[in-house]
Amino acid sequence: MGLHDAAQVAKLVSSGRLPGLAHGMGRSYGDACLNPGGQLWLTAGLDRFIAFDEATGRLTCEAGVLLRDIQQLAMPRGWALPVMPGTQQVTVGGAIANDVHGKNHHHSGCFGDHVLRIRLVRTDGSTLECGPGLQPGWWAATVGGLGLTGVIVEAEIQLRRAASAWLDTETVPFSGMQEFLQLSDGSETAWEHAVAWIDCLSGPLVRGLFMRANTAGPQARREPAPRALTVPFVPPVPLANRLSLRPFNALYFHRGRMKAGRTVIHGAAFHHPLDALHGWNRLYGPTGFFQYQSVVPRDAGRAATEAMLAEIARAGEGSCLAVLKTFGARAPCGMLSFVRPGVTLALDFPNRGARTLALFERLDAIVADAGGRLYAAKDARMPRALFEAGYPRLDEFVAFRDPGISSGLSRRLLGS
Repeated sequence: MGLHDAAQVAKLVSSGRLPGLAHGMGRSYGDACLNPGGQLWLTAGLDRFIAFDEATGRLTCEAGVLLRDIQQLAMPRGWALPVMPGTQQVTVGGAIANDVHGKNHHHSGCFGDHVLRIRLVRTDGSTLECGPGLQPGWWAATVGGLGLTGVIVEAEIQLRRAASAWLDTETVPFSGMQEFLQLSDGSETAWEHAVAWIDCLSGPLVRGLFMRANTAGPQARREPAPRALTVPFVPPVPLANRLSLRPFNALYFHRGRMKAGRTVIHGAAFHHPLDALHGWNRLYGPTGFFQYQSVVPRDAGRAATEAMLAEIARAGEGSCLAVLKTFGARAPCGMLSFVRPGVTLALDFPNRGARTLALFERLDAIVADAGGRLYAAKDARMPRALFEAGYPRLDEFVAFRDPGISSGLSRRLLGS
């Protein structure tokens, strides 16, 4: 069911017989945005800007507005979103419901840290407003609440000043977790953004490319034209496989090492490289892929990450997209927000059935032993016990559930 008129949302979501779920762009990799056997309320039609104060950077918009559209509105006026995830093709409602993070958590926290107010519609037809100082329980349950407390229809967001859309970047090759952690710690004060790509098949002394960036000053450069390649079909087998992964990763590392140093690039290329390849998920073949993203406390970060990478190497289930970064000390505002201070590792794996799932069970054990958790927004198979252990505010959150809302993930991990 498509939602297009915010004034009619309460009537529409309270009239269904089956449990429903708000669905934006469907960019969650698992079942957080799916509702098998139920209804989906498509929110992309709630795409109106309501107000923008160019003096203060406060923006009010409907929940279906894309992050891309906010950037296109705000950047020419000297403002930008303070937190950007790996794709711009995300709705505001989805960014709040998953409390998304970017490459600058140590600097700016999560998306929810910059949301001032939310208007939420419940399936009993009621509407409520919440924010950091307004009904704080509802606020903390809804930010990062996976869309399970109601339908977000409107939000007010505080943007940040931005001199340009360009970034002054530096790429530093590294070898080993110790060097990665030193680079990460050394970048927190002077650099706004920091992230690393790693070659997860390079052996026990993992190698990678550490990338850090600051917003550049005004540039006498033409904005790059919005161009993207498209993967036109689904290949019969994953193109990311045992034969291709090792040479691809080696080539990517050596190419990055040759280009190491300082340069200025457009922010979209730094933050959203996969947006330039439409249908990139098709490269994983007809069985699709899983993304496995964990975060473990900083004191266990080195040992746990090295143990996970060793398991991945032994299994031969490597990834061409392996991202490593640290989260800062700032705690998230949501009860079920994923981010916590520590080290996060995210990898894509072609779905090879039982063999891949067996690897995940071994990775789960490492994460659990380290006191970490998995990212529910990208999950499709997390054990319920790991979810309950990793999210200590879960019992508090349950009191704010909307009984008329359900998802594949909620039935798998919460029982309804």
